[in-house]
Amino acid sequence: MEKIVINGGAPLRGSVDVSGSKNAALPIIYACILVKGKCIIENIPNIIDINRSFDILRGMGAVIRTVNKTTVEIDCTNVVCGTSDYNLVRRLRGSYYLLGAELGRFGKARVAYPGGCDFGVRPIDQHIKGFKALGGEVITDGGYIEISTKDNKITPANIYFDMSTVGATLNIMIASAISDGVTVIENAAREPHIVDCANFLNSCGANISGAGSDVIKIKGVQSLHGCTYAIIPDMIEAGSFMVAAAATRGHVRINNVIPKHLESITAKLEEVGAVVEEFDDSVEVIANRPLKPTNVKTLPYPGFPTDMHPQMCALLATIEGISFINESIYDNRFKYIEELKRMGADIKVDGRIVTITGGVPLSAAPLIAVDLRGGIAVLTAALTCEGVSEISEINLIERGYDDIVGKLKGLGADIKKICAPDPVALKKAN
Repeated sequence: MEKIVINGGAPLRGSVDVSGSKNAALPIIYACILVKGKCIIENIPNIIDINRSFDILRGMGAVIRTVNKTTVEIDCTNVVCGTSDYNLVRRLRGSYYLLGAELGRFGKARVAYPGGCDFGVRPIDQHIKGFKALGGEVITDGGYIEISTKDNKITPANIYFDMSTVGATLNIMIASAISDGVTVIENAAREPHIVDCANFLNSCGANISGAGSDVIKIKGVQSLHGCTYAIIPDMIEAGSFMVAAAATRGHVRINNVIPKHLESITAKLEEVGAVVEEFDDSVEVIANRPLKPTNVKTLPYPGFPTDMHPQMCALLATIEGISFINESIYDNRFKYIEELKRMGADIKVDGRIVTITGGVPLSAAPLIAVDLRGGIAVLTAALTCEGVSEISEINLIERGYDDIVGKLKGLGADIKKICAPDPVALKKAN
């Protein structure tokens, strides 16, 4: 069992390079199924969810070759529909892009129900609504989702989503890229990784317009070809380092970012009193003066991202005064708070409202990463307080953060990853 050990209390200083976006890489990797040929994908993050996705594709017949540390070549020419590994698919949320990719190429799909972090109800009803609009008959049985269409061909359609949904927007965009006719998605999500996936598909010969707005038009084409494409930087990783710099009262330059994607995070950091300077492809965060509380409401892009809620809570716990976070996206994204309270944080949850009475000194403690972003939140908190904290279940952090220990070391953190004995295994051995 691996753990991260932090001897905290020192400000982060220096510069750090952000990896490619997890949330962009996952749909693009699965969208390669549409292509009978080789796609070279650059700026790929080395994280658990990506590596599991490669394993899923290999099991379906794809040939994946590592070109260098951040570049892979994916050839899905011989992928077989409906052969994805049940147990692997169940271990990550992004595996649901298999549905759109299989439906788009084969006119049918059979994929296990997706997994991922557990922080409340995360239905895929809007995905299913979209698939049905494209002429799919959807059956959920025995842990699988099966979709069939007449003559194995989708029917282009106008689809209006009941809410802004990133996953469903991507799935329908992928599914309808190869088709006879025009599909229009209204009330589409606007996140940067949707734009990135559309740009990738267009580089392969698709005809998609409007990505980044609330109306996306997909003019179907007969086939797609391979291409070379670079994934955008990870805005959530960048935001996590920005918040960690402020929480430790440090001075950090974060490189390989698109500052426009970070505007909502930048605005909140400036509200609490940190200085954020923007450059062409980097931002610098300086927190060398007293910070003040603020209120945060999570919203779909371009609002403040729900994936930054836990990290922001960790920061606000270090700031004297009362702050509030209104979580408007997920109904139960609060498991990490018990870990912050274990460190002495004064935090209360009422429905979807988090009240943080900050400025109470935090203490080092044994901690658990309860999910991906909650894990990085407790890691951030551990960096701020003197003493040694140990974080277990770090595989949840490594699902979305490439070399987090090495990058924090480069910023001066006293941090290491250790292999600790598994207490369950020890008990059985004795």
